[in-house]
Amino acid sequence: MIFITGGISQGKRTFAVKALGITGFTSGADASPGQVLSAECVTDYQLFVRRLMNTDTDPEAFTKRLCGESKITAVIMNEIGCGIVPINKEERLWRETAGRCGCILAAHADTVVRMVCGIPTVIKGELP
Repeated sequence: MIFITGGISQGKRTFAVKALGITGFTSGADASPGQVLSAECVTDYQLFVRRLMNTDTDPEAFTKRLCGESKITAVIMNEIGCGIVPINKEERLWRETAGRCGCILAAHADTVVRMVCGIPTVIKGELP
């Protein structure tokens, strides 16, 4: 699995298409857990984490399951932990949970790529 992260609108999806040849994208903004588990590539995983937090499903446990059971090619997740810490407790909890899920994804990924200004930096492993 390849984990692609970086700020919003930094070219993560374009990189997945051009460099990795990914054509099937499933949005974490509205996909079911089953759709995420069977996806080629999940985008906006941080939004999926937020949605899981509003259910009885533990986002960290689900992320471990995704890493262990799924044949997913890539997961794309925006970095949301940088910048000003939100005053709202729920927003802070979401950022912390998404960050922990990102750590799980990075630990299990063969390759981790951070995108900044459309430039990929491989921070773990090698590109296929």
